[in-house]
This record gives sequence, structure tokens and C-alpha cells, in this order.
Amino acid sequence: MITFDSKLLETFISQERTFLEGARINKIQQPSRRELLLTIRNDGKSRLLYINISPQFYHICFSSEKNIERKIIEIPQKPPMFCMLLRKYLSNSRIAKINQPSGERILELFFETYNELGDKIYLCLAIELMGKYSNIILYNSDTNIILGCAHNVGSEKSSVREVYGQIPYIYPPKSSGIPPYRYKFLINVPSDINSIIDNYYTYHIEKEKFHLLKNKFLILSNKKLKKVEKVLSQLVNLLGKNKNADKYRLWGDLLMANLYNLNDYSDSAIVFDYENNKEISIKLDNKKTLKENANNFYKKYNKSKNEKIFELIEGYSQQKSYFENLLYSINLAKKINDLSDLRDEVESDKPVKKYDKRTIEPLKIEKENETRIYIGKNNKQNDYIVSKLANEDDLWFHVHNCAGSHVLLKTQKISEQLILECAKLAKKYSSAANSAKVGVIYTKRKYLRKPPKANLGYVTYRNEKEIVV
Repeated sequence: MITFDSKLLETFISQERTFLEGARINKIQQPSRRELLLTIRNDGKSRLLYINISPQFYHICFSSEKNIERKIIEIPQKPPMFCMLLRKYLSNSRIAKINQPSGERILELFFETYNELGDKIYLCLAIELMGKYSNIILYNSDTNIILGCAHNVGSEKSSVREVYGQIPYIYPPKSSGIPPYRYKFLINVPSDINSIIDNYYTYHIEKEKFHLLKNKFLILSNKKLKKVEKVLSQLVNLLGKNKNADKYRLWGDLLMANLYNLNDYSDSAIVFDYENNKEISIKLDNKKTLKENANNFYKKYNKSKNEKIFELIEGYSQQKSYFENLLYSINLAKKINDLSDLRDEVESDKPVKKYDKRTIEPLKIEKENETRIYIGKNNKQNDYIVSKLANEDDLWFHVHNCAGSHVLLKTQKISEQLILECAKLAKKYSSAANSAKVGVIYTKRKYLRKPPKANLGYVTYRNEKEIVV
């Protein structure tokens, strides 16, 4: 990483001074604790002044709105306290002048505004770009008293300089550690240094945010998958323990059929097992009658019936498939936007059932003769393809017994070449993409069924064919 030094800041200020001085603040947003976004308007044009004070990426530039669309800059629904403070004092105020103390990595924005009594006052937003000591501080330039800052620095954090509300603002101590002139490309100053700064830091911030978000999502989703797998394992074990359920029913039936042939209060009963065509001995409770023993076996049978367990196993198997597909979608993601589409699924305790269909855009491949291929990159897109895009005679493709994308073929003329192409796409967009061979099933949409209350993307199918890719 290159360092945002005083010379680079000086170059930025010299090129943007005309726009900044006299501009008004239209909007104040704080994407995170270490990011600030000011919408500034001047000469009929609005621009986004982006301030980053993180230890790795501290810098200032005018950012592209595409960075918000791509979720590189995300605006929270609830603004932080510092953002509310800045809105209180700086909304609709005018930048009277800007300044950079000589040789310092500090940009001072002086605002002309009014206090509660209607008196004109001047406030200063000091943007200090100094590595791990970076900060954004708002103070009254008339009294020099700090009104607030992005993060407070008390005596327990620094013995050199404290920064928090209601104390005087002082400049940070000078540092000799950063060379004042660092960039060879500034010998011939580019005409648009802002674009260079924005592009450089956007690339590295996006890379870092994507990496951190992906790892976070993988950890959360793997945790949920392991929890479901643990419950499934317990249910399967319980099913094995209940394999004697039919035996209890049979014993009860045999005792009831022989009530008048046997004696009550016996230790055992010898009866003929008509189901297995042999004579057996049944151990009894000698304190109970034959009928009471039979009822006791019926109770054991009812308690150990497997229908509920099978139902639970089916439900948790669907959840397992859902989370496996979610993990596949996380690994498939290439951009922050791809991960943002999965946020509600990752952060929800249970599989998500509903979603905003207006925001769903599966991958689409346009081909000749009005042929289109749709590929779902996550559970929501898979569900949308099957429930909204597909017609009865469209062909649906999916890898067999693996997590992967739903692939839909819409065409007026089905050919073996198209079927093979879609099967290859189903393999490519699946967890079996690197396998030497994999089976891909396909069938018409009308043979798919989504069970009631099923998770997103879950379907059952029939009349399927299989092709090995």
C-alpha cells in the first residue's frame, strides 16, 4: 500500500479548491465508524466527498456513486452518533475556506453557519490522515473547543494528545517518520489526481471488504450447517433405536388374541407368531394382567412410532440442502454485491422463505432463435427461476446430489447440443465443478414441485433424465 502523505493531500487540495470553497453540504452520511460521506454541491453539480480514516486505507477523495451501487460503500439504516452531531451543526452550511497546515496531513474545512441565536459562527472539520492516529474532529474555530470527533482519545489511550468533546483542539505533534514527498508520478502532476486516488483505494478497499465479508459469511453458514448435521445425526440414531416398534405392536396383538388361552400375572407367555410362522416366548410383567401387559406394549409402540422422526429428518434434510447451497453461493460470489444479496440468509437463524423479487437478477445467456439460458447463483435466484421465469415445457437442469445452480433452458427448438451445453453449465455452477465426471439431471418444469413451506430453491422432480458430464 502507498501512503497518503502531505504532498498527495496538497496536490488534491490544489486541484479541488475551486469546487470545495463556497460549496454547500447537502447530505451527511457515515457508512462506518471510520468512514464519512459528504454530499457537496457547487456550480450546479453534486459530488461525494469520501473520507476514510482506517489505519490501512486513510485518504480523502471524491468518490464515484458506483461505489455505493457496488456496496463498496454501504450506508447504514441507523446513523451513528457522530453522524447525527455533524448533521446538527453542518447540514446546509457553506464551506467558507479550506486549509492545509504546512507539511501536515490535515485538511481543514471551515464552515460558515449559524447558532441557535442566529449569529454567524465558523466551525472547522479537521480531517487528520495519520495512519492509526487518523481522526475527524469538529470544533468551533472561534473558541477552539471540540464539539465531537469520530473516535475519542482519552488519557488511557494517549499520554501525548487527548481528543474528545468540550476540550480545546490542538494540532497533533509533528512526525518525522513520513517523507514529505513520496510519489514519483507527482513530479509531473496528473491533471486528475482525484481519479488516481479514488481508483487506487477503491480497488484495495473492495478487495479487503470482500475478503472479510466472505470469511464472515462462510464461518456463520458453516456453523449453521454443522448444527443441522448434528441434529440429523441424532435423529438417524434415534430411528435406529426405534426399530423394535413393530415388535411391540405384534406382541400386543398376540396377547390380545390369546386372552382366554393364557393366565394373568405370569412371568411369560408362549404364543404362535402368525406373521413369522413360529412359536415365541414373550416376557411379561407378573404384577399385571395379560390385557394390561398388552396395553403396555401398545404404549411402547405408540411412543416409538417413526412417522414423526421421518418428518423431522425430511425437514432437517431440506435445511441441510439449503445451507449447502448457501455455502456454494458464498464461494461462487465474485463481488461485494453478490455477498450482500446473501446477507439476510446468512444472518437469519432459519432459512429465509420470502424475498423481494424486484431485486432478483439471475445470470442470463442470450442465444439464437429466441433461446435463453438462466442460471441461479443463490437460493433466491434458484427459487425465482423455477417459480416465476419458467414455463411448463422449459427444461430444468441440476447436478445430481450436489449443491449447485438451477439452470433453465427456454427455447422453441430443443437440440442435443443445447441440452449438453446446459448440462455443462449446471456442472460448472455447482460444488462439483472440478470433478472429472458428474451426473446432471434434467426434466420439464411441469414435472417439478415445490412442497408447501419448503425452503428457497428446494424442489422435487419426476420423469427426469440423466446425462454424465
